[in-house]
Amino acid sequence: MTTPTPSASSAVSGILDILREAVEGGHPGQGTAFLDGTKADGSGNHGLLATLDSLSAEQASREVLGSTVAAHAAHAAYHLEVIVRWERDGDRGPFDWKGSFQPAQVDTAGWEATRERLRAAYDALVTFARTFENRPADGDVTGGLTGAVAHVAYHLGAIRQLIKGTP
Repeated sequence: MTTPTPSASSAVSGILDILREAVEGGHPGQGTAFLDGTKADGSGNHGLLATLDSLSAEQASREVLGSTVAAHAAHAAYHLEVIVRWERDGDRGPFDWKGSFQPAQVDTAGWEATRERLRAAYDALVTFARTFENRPADGDVTGGLTGAVAHVAYHLGAIRQLIKGTP
C-alpha cells in the first residue's frame, strides 16, 4: 500500500493526500479533510478499501436499488485504471463504462480479486502521479487526479448507502 506524503509540497501531493484519505482512510488520531475522524485506536471511519474489506462476497453481491457493492468496486477500479491509461499511455478509448460495473455478483475468490484489482489500480495511479510531484502543475494530470478523488468519494458514499440497505 502506498504511504502518505509527509506534507503537501505541490498540487499533486495535496491531491494525492485527499485521494489517500478516500481510498485508505484517515490516520488514527489525526483530522481528516472530509471523512469523519479516525479515532486514536484506529477505529472509526475508514476509506474505500477498509469499507470493502469489512464485507463478505455475499454482502458485496446483494442487490440494493439495482446495484451491488461489488459492481461499484469493479467500476471504481476500472476508472482508476483508465486515468493511468489516459494520462500515462495516451489511451483515449473507447472505454466500456457500462461493462465496468461487472462483475455485479462475486464468490469469495472473485471478491478478493475485485478488491486486489482496486488496490493495484490505486497503487498504479499513485505511483504514476508521484512522477509529477516535483514538476510544475499540469492541468491534465491534476484534473485527472481531482477527478479520481471525486469519483472515489462518490462511490465510497454510494457503497456506504448500499451497505445500509442490506440486511
